[in-house]
Amino acid sequence: MTDYKAKLEESKQNSEVLAKNSPELVEKFMDVAKVALTPRNLDAKTKELVAVGIAVSVRCEDCIMAHVGNAIKTGATMEELTETVEVAILMGGGPSSAYGAKALAVAEYLFSQE
Repeated sequence: MTDYKAKLEESKQNSEVLAKNSPELVEKFMDVAKVALTPRNLDAKTKELVAVGIAVSVRCEDCIMAHVGNAIKTGATMEELTETVEVAILMGGGPSSAYGAKALAVAEYLFSQE
């Protein structure tokens, strides 16, 4: 079984290394993220579910872990995450099936930690 706690910690540590070595870039990227994820016409949960779907379809494991966690924090349910993954699989084909399964495994782990 995958140790998601260790993977989440590794991702956090890697982000800290990037921020230490390229603080201006990380600051600007976080500004973009803040604007993109600020609720306007779409609520925060919807935006995070969109981010999960894109993370699955582009096969970004660290993005999956971050946005699944954020989606859960904004109130997403396992059922909503599952439907998001289903749409990502439709759009991304076979590889999205593997990464979609990973996103749901991360979600199960995070729900078990609550």
